[in-house]
Amino acid sequence: MSAMTGVPVLILKEGTRRERGREAQRNNIAAAVIIAEALKSSLGPKGMDKMLVDSFGDVTITSDGRTILDEMDVQHPAAKMMVEVAKAQDQEVGDGTTSAVVIAGELLKGLRS
Repeated sequence: MSAMTGVPVLILKEGTRRERGREAQRNNIAAAVIIAEALKSSLGPKGMDKMLVDSFGDVTITSDGRTILDEMDVQHPAAKMMVEVAKAQDQEVGDGTTSAVVIAGELLKGLRS
């Protein structure tokens, strides 16, 4: 808060929109679900590998959810929470990162309606 006026001062990047209420909630859920959808096809015994190319042109081929998420440049705060779900799962159990993110995404899909 500004000490002189008592009004909060927000510093946002140019072109940034501020949303509130249901629209913000829908956007947050959508961002998190997109992360889960990106990992879904790599889950299970018939899961496919992902070919990831970074900004330097280096190629990584993997089906490991944690590796995929580490290589992604996630900017949205709610999507970053999905990455944190995977990190927590990996730290506590050492496996199941893809499953944890996909399950969280499916649970969030139920909130969209």
